Amino acid sequence: MARAPHFWSAGLDPQSRESAPMLRALLTPLSALYAHMTARRIARATPLKLDVPVICVGNLTSGGSGKTPIVDALRARLLAQGLRAASLSRGYGGTLSGPLKVDAATHTATEVGDEPLMLSANGDSWISRDRPAGARAMIKAGTAAIIMDDGHQNPSLAKDLSLIVIDSEAPFGNGYVLPKGPLREPPAAGLARADAVILMGDGPVPPVIACASLPVLRARLVQTTAPPDGPLFAFAGIGRPARFFEHLRKAGGDVQDQFGFPDHHTYTPRDLTRLHAIAKAHGYTLVTTRKDFVRLPPEARTDIIPIDVHAQFSDEGALDALLAPFFEDKKHG
Repeated sequence: MARAPHFWSAGLDPQSRESAPMLRALLTPLSALYAHMTARRIARATPLKLDVPVICVGNLTSGGSGKTPIVDALRARLLAQGLRAASLSRGYGGTLSGPLKVDAATHTATEVGDEPLMLSANGDSWISRDRPAGARAMIKAGTAAIIMDDGHQNPSLAKDLSLIVIDSEAPFGNGYVLPKGPLREPPAAGLARADAVILMGDGPVPPVIACASLPVLRARLVQTTAPPDGPLFAFAGIGRPARFFEHLRKAGGDVQDQFGFPDHHTYTPRDLTRLHAIAKAHGYTLVTTRKDFVRLPPEARTDIIPIDVHAQFSDEGALDALLAPFFEDKKHG
């Protein structure tokens, strides 16, 4: 995936060269067309209604907002209540179309995508380009609840609970729809189809969310792997690499150097040679995210330490209240 254009960033002077005002003006018709086509596709769809609950974890922007750790946390919550839950992803970046259950021992990120492979380490993780076909295969295999990873703009399955994950520090970028900005659809349109918002981080609640009158749950990413001692060279190819570097420092990591790659970056031998050379020359330890680590060839993982994170909700009772209907259905099913 290519690096996001700089003019997608929030807070730029709209008339400055950095914000690319002429290019944004040229992209305005394409953004309007994109928003129109998305809305029409959703309005015309006839979603498939399943006999098991479908919980969708989506977002409104292109790029990372913390969805995968949220999917992992929800799956664990449902499993703890005795409901056999599994994640369903498109398998972005993978060569296999599915439907198939991901096996962390045999599949690679090149085949199934990095996020489904990560999710397979802690529970049942499926991929399918055709979401209804994937859901049917999951139900046949005994899945009792489907957590649809990144499907808010995919109308093929009827959702019993739609959650939108939003990064509170960079909620909507420059506020424009693709390709003029990072939004997949206007925020008001996306929020109108949601049941709740999960706001990641400590930033303020954006006004458009406050006006939507939806439940807002707060969550944050907590590192479950302590940074190693000594000087660190951190690298990451995620939606916001800077957030990973900041979290490392807050956790006490001595980050001496850092490098951000585009989201879902495929690491080449040249990339890895360069990273190892810099680390060796300065006596740094290489650290990266688990999502990046699973994309590395096995032979290249030596001397690179992955840092794991999990999503921590500030009010777990509010989360359980959202999930309670599915537990009740299980009791009476």
